[in-house]
Amino acid sequence: MYYADKLDSLQSLFGVKDVVLGENYVAVQGRRYPVIRDVIILSDPSDYSPYVKSQLQPQLEMPSTSRIAKDIQSTFGQEWQEFSEVLTEHRAEFAQYFDLVELGPLEESRIGDLGCGNGRWSYFVRAWCRELVLVDFSDAIFVARKNLASSRNCLYFMADLQRLPFRADCFDLIFCLGVLHHLPTPCLDAVRELSRFAPRLLVFLYYAMENRPAYFRWMLKLLTAIRRRLCLVQDARTRRRIAKLGARWLYRPMIDLGRLLDTVGLGKCVPLFEFYHEKSLQRIEQDVYDRFFTRIEQRVSKDEIAKLRKFFARVEISEKIPYWHFLCVR
Repeated sequence: MYYADKLDSLQSLFGVKDVVLGENYVAVQGRRYPVIRDVIILSDPSDYSPYVKSQLQPQLEMPSTSRIAKDIQSTFGQEWQEFSEVLTEHRAEFAQYFDLVELGPLEESRIGDLGCGNGRWSYFVRAWCRELVLVDFSDAIFVARKNLASSRNCLYFMADLQRLPFRADCFDLIFCLGVLHHLPTPCLDAVRELSRFAPRLLVFLYYAMENRPAYFRWMLKLLTAIRRRLCLVQDARTRRRIAKLGARWLYRPMIDLGRLLDTVGLGKCVPLFEFYHEKSLQRIEQDVYDRFFTRIEQRVSKDEIAKLRKFFARVEISEKIPYWHFLCVR
């Protein structure tokens, strides 16, 4: 079993000694959690994805106590199976997100990647820490397991971030990038709730474009109306075709226009240019898929994030793209 040499880590995460490893389960104080393809399933049975349900048949139908948005769980599971590869260009994005974190001192740390997707950020973090815990509520967690197959310092959990059964301060650092703004509950409240698990949190939330010209926000309103229609599309092939078309006929022309205007210093005046002008078409397609098929999309301003300073000793907001990523320190 993959976790045979990780019993101490599991005991530390859950904060109890009563952890038993079975052939295809982990039991914590008598409660059994299934293990599928090295992923420990912490989700309530009512939150199981169709794939997990298919692996655990027969099972009793459970009353739903779900707090998750099932359509978003399905969307992200599909997205990271469609875009499963960790790309070379993800390394540069990793550096952008982690500009507020000094990696060297993390070598003896346990780090949590909450909402890990296909594990693309963990892929670059894994060499910097003692132990890495990846969590996702969708089937993306199985993609992350495959992408980090060569690493032995990782633990994998399928779980709802709002119902983690881990002990307080079980991590030295948590990063949660591009996740909380898709929750059905206020994303800044979720930041506060997660702080009990680690003294430091690195977070990325979609920005409200308050630092951009007004026409950026007008365009966002139009695209939001389109997104609310497109997120109703469920067919996987149709979604992939739309993502390709969006990348080629919406994002790429805007980026090309920005590149032209950048010759006279006006590239930043064109939406999409600043973040995407060095991205491959494959990478752009993934973001089109992410943005147009996800029903819930919260956006926050820098001032709203700054209000978290009432609850943390320090909140450092990066002035660099992507907006806004920030570090909270208790």
